[in-house]
Amino acid sequence: MQNTRKFYIDGEWVEPIGTDTLDVVNPATEMAITTIALGDEKDVDRAVTAARTAFDSYASTTRADRIELLSRVIEVYGRRMNDLATTITQEMGAPAGLAATAQAPCGMAHLAAALDALRRFEFEEKIGTTTVVHEPVGVCAFITPWNWPVNQIAAKVAPALAAGCTMVLKPSEIAPLNAIIFAEILHEAGVPAGVFNLVHGDGPTVGAALSRHPDVDMVSFTGSTRAGVEVARNAAPTVKRVAQELGGKSANIVLVDADFDEVITRDVMGVVVNAGQSCNAGSRILVPSDRMDEACAIAKAAAEKIVVGPPDADGTTVGPLVSQAQFDKVQRLIQTGIDEGGTLVAGGVGRPAGLSAGYFVRPTVFANVTNDMTIAREEIFGPVMMLIGYEDEADAIRIANDTTYGLSGMVSSRDPQRARNVARKLRTGMVHLNGAPLAFDAPFGGYKQSGNGREFGKFGLAEYLEAKAIFGDNEN
Repeated sequence: MQNTRKFYIDGEWVEPIGTDTLDVVNPATEMAITTIALGDEKDVDRAVTAARTAFDSYASTTRADRIELLSRVIEVYGRRMNDLATTITQEMGAPAGLAATAQAPCGMAHLAAALDALRRFEFEEKIGTTTVVHEPVGVCAFITPWNWPVNQIAAKVAPALAAGCTMVLKPSEIAPLNAIIFAEILHEAGVPAGVFNLVHGDGPTVGAALSRHPDVDMVSFTGSTRAGVEVARNAAPTVKRVAQELGGKSANIVLVDADFDEVITRDVMGVVVNAGQSCNAGSRILVPSDRMDEACAIAKAAAEKIVVGPPDADGTTVGPLVSQAQFDKVQRLIQTGIDEGGTLVAGGVGRPAGLSAGYFVRPTVFANVTNDMTIAREEIFGPVMMLIGYEDEADAIRIANDTTYGLSGMVSSRDPQRARNVARKLRTGMVHLNGAPLAFDAPFGGYKQSGNGREFGKFGLAEYLEAKAIFGDNEN
């Protein structure tokens, strides 16, 4: 791959000012596949200056101009979809099938949703004799994670382009190569120089420099709650807008009338998608206490059918975790679950049989977990789930809401109205009823320490706009 040791600034691939580099490691083999350059504050300043210089011109483009631009981006993205899927498999371990059918296509879905929102959005509205104008917020800094890498990049870049903003992207240094392809796509599509800029680096250096930069008007961050707090702290002195999509510990309520075989089997598989490295995974599975044994048997059978292996091998369901640090964290939390008295139903510490290298984890199910245990409180970010018993519907809702997080939730029942009623009582930004999938035109984001702001579709577009009131505008 070209450009791994360069940054994309002001429409060109440029040499970094600093000299630091970092190996990109294939998590299935633990071997380096390439090396990227790491930026510093001077690289950030150069990129922000390019974005600031380009802002006035790009902000003045018309809706039609931006529709045409996004349409070209979508066209080029479609041609590079296979490149993105292959790269994501190599750099973060997503099974080839998942990368081709979900990871890479998610980016296209966000581009399409932003284009649709742009076509429909009312950028001006009248309120009596006042005209309200929705204008681009300015220069945006994007700090994105490694778990669904191009999904999160597109979820920020697409609506920002639609809104008329300019931007600097810092992708995760752990899985940065898809971002290089994304920059190549935007360049080929004709995104004007300075509108989109890419600087690689770590959070404490490049992320912090972007967050505190006085010429950045908004930071949109996706990652852990701990890192999100640091972003907000760095951004505070310049009073810039901060949007955060952070951690989760989502509850999955299986109501007593649900089809346990169907629901628990489905949702065990749902947790382990992407090796459990999804912020909205429903890892706390709540079941009636008097049916815990039944739920255990179903979950155990489902977990034991999961195939863990090399992401490019036929039949692999779950690939590796992304890094040694992530592997060590998940192993520690599995052992903590055992030590604190959780009943180990499936999986456990160590790699699956036959895998001596790579950051592979055994799909793990705990039963008889109480909501005060560490594994029920901390976001594990691995293929680990826990069965928690409840006494009645009110108790299930109480347990579900007893968390510092509030990103997502799941409710299953044969009675749609009953599921709907429970969903309305959950303090969470999203709820999936009976296994319903995400929708890319619906708001994505959380309550409490899962963040603030919303992404996707018109809700994502609105995040990148300021509302200006023009009073006494009597013209029709």
